[in-house]
Amino acid sequence: MPGKVKLHYCDGRGRMEAIRWLLAAAGVEFEEIFLETAEDLDKLRNDGRLMFQQVPMVEIDGMELVQTRAILNYIASKHNLGKDLKERALIDMYVEGMMDLNEIIIMLLTYPPEEQVNQLALLKEKTTNRYFPAFEKVLKSHGQDYLVGNRLSRADVHLVELIYNVEEFDPGLTANFPLLKALKTRISNLPTVKKFLQPGSQRKPHEDMKTMDKARKIFRF
Repeated sequence: MPGKVKLHYCDGRGRMEAIRWLLAAAGVEFEEIFLETAEDLDKLRNDGRLMFQQVPMVEIDGMELVQTRAILNYIASKHNLGKDLKERALIDMYVEGMMDLNEIIIMLLTYPPEEQVNQLALLKEKTTNRYFPAFEKVLKSHGQDYLVGNRLSRADVHLVELIYNVEEFDPGLTANFPLLKALKTRISNLPTVKKFLQPGSQRKPHEDMKTMDKARKIFRF
């Protein structure tokens, strides 16, 4: 029998947090092996455990998976968080849009505080004028509880994670999107997600400069 899922990354959100969210929503317990130094990353590379020399890396079902999208797709398929071909195409399309907005957040966090003003303005503009209106429209168009097929999919999990992330910068960004707020409440009350949102869980806190400085040293950027 395969052992517990193991996540290899630094002790921060970064590109691993979406994986943590999806595993938590699926009710999968996982162990985290944190990279503390650049040498820890070098060891994984030198041991031939990173196909493309980079993390996140997830040990699951006897595999050492890299590349965030591949990892997320595998978890979603294994735990039935997406159904037929058409539904999976919609899920992939929605998730790619969320990834675009998440990239803005990641870039924002790499900037020193004095340079974050313009990036924060871009985040607010894209959130309220492009991405959140699109997802609000999807929910309104079919009147169902979830984005696709009226059942939980990875798209719902990733969207709720994104809502939490942008609200950390400005809680008012969801004010004009009642269906998104309702979705956030609905997903947050699922027992597996509710557990993940509790203090002391494996969910990582909002990134601060100390966390980002440590990540820079590990990943050398």
